[in-house]
Amino acid sequence: MTRDSPPDLLVLHAVRITGFADTPVLARRYGLDAAETKEALRDAQARGWVEHSAFAGTGGWSLTEAGRAEDERRLAAELTRDGAADEVRDVYRGFLPLNALLLQACTDWQLRPTAGDRLAVNDHSDPDWDAGVLSELAGVDRALTPLADRLGSVLTRFRGYDERFTAALARARAGEGAWVDGTDVDSCHRVWFELHEDLIATLGLDRHTEP
Repeated sequence: MTRDSPPDLLVLHAVRITGFADTPVLARRYGLDAAETKEALRDAQARGWVEHSAFAGTGGWSLTEAGRAEDERRLAAELTRDGAADEVRDVYRGFLPLNALLLQACTDWQLRPTAGDRLAVNDHSDPDWDAGVLSELAGVDRALTPLADRLGSVLTRFRGYDERFTAALARARAGEGAWVDGTDVDSCHRVWFELHEDLIATLGLDRHTEP
């Protein structure tokens, strides 16, 4: 049976997986009430788990080291409570090969090696090259669906990654290239980055020491 996570955990975890975002964005991430989200953030700030900063006219919340530790502690307790650890670990093992494919596809979207420059920027003048990248992403999309279904069957907060990825890919295939790897839209790469962060946070792993 799928379990719901408590709102205060969702607020803290939303900060973790988005990296830096303002209150409305964090509230929307899990469909939470904006006022309750703001209150939870203020409480977390008082505990030293999050901090608010602003630059270039943009403000948002980010986790402190203490906040990262608290988020991982709560996620670990949730996994133990719900008996979901084995399932999430197994999904993660299936995720890793797809992660390599996704990263290569994003690299190929940004670079198109030539005879004289293996790091030549992809100017998207070769439709066959770009079509090949989008085909690779379509393969990742198909493989993600069953993994996302398994995650969503144990914890509600995991739902939606596959739908967001599919939506981003559809826009990219319609000619909106930023939806492959853009950082200012809910692109394939951004959705994937969040899922990756979600998995390693949930399992208490270090992104830099992954197999």
